Amino acid sequence: MKVLLLLVMMKACAAITQDLSGKMFTFPLESNRARVMFNTSRRDFNALTVCHRSFTDLKRDHTLFSLATPSHTNDFLIFWDNTNKEMESHIRNKKAEFGGRDYKLNMWHSVCTTWDATSGLVQLWFDGQPSIRKFTSSGSNIGGPVIIIVGQEQDSHGGGFDIKQSFVGMMSDVYMWDYVLSPCEIQNYVDERNFTPGNVLNWRALDYEIIDKVLLEHKVTVCY
Repeated sequence: MKVLLLLVMMKACAAITQDLSGKMFTFPLESNRARVMFNTSRRDFNALTVCHRSFTDLKRDHTLFSLATPSHTNDFLIFWDNTNKEMESHIRNKKAEFGGRDYKLNMWHSVCTTWDATSGLVQLWFDGQPSIRKFTSSGSNIGGPVIIIVGQEQDSHGGGFDIKQSFVGMMSDVYMWDYVLSPCEIQNYVDERNFTPGNVLNWRALDYEIIDKVLLEHKVTVCY
């Protein structure tokens, strides 16, 4: 299969808005620098939904999505805890743990996470299967200049990366909404049917910046 490398290993790439349908970011090696930054002008959120697909063979802790503000480095973090075999959602530095996820290596997984500031409830949808809803943080919005990154976890606003929490593998179809997506819309996303694109991050019109060793490639498909 011919693979088109749209962006090759670069130290930095200027921000660009592009339709990434059928594409994926490849993180080919363990690093405390390689990452993709998603740009948005939005600064205030009283609810969020984040969906993505990822593929990895990592047998250690790793970060899947990191949103930080100056006041909370883990304002919205999705993290795999390999020791306890749990997917974690951190909202405003408060953690909810979701066990029992069949997070198999070397295959694509769809993960959607929802949170509402009024109720404080967070829910994880893993390959279309919902978790119970758990309380994290309520009564205040996620606010301030946000930095959104995949590939690394932010232990400071835009930095503080730990190589042993970095992501190695492929990632695609990253979307973010400023409201709680309905179960039907989430299922449509998982099944790759028509759904309302993210109004904060939209994979089909994504404003992003590649930093260090990350590739943009055609999404891997298996032919039988």
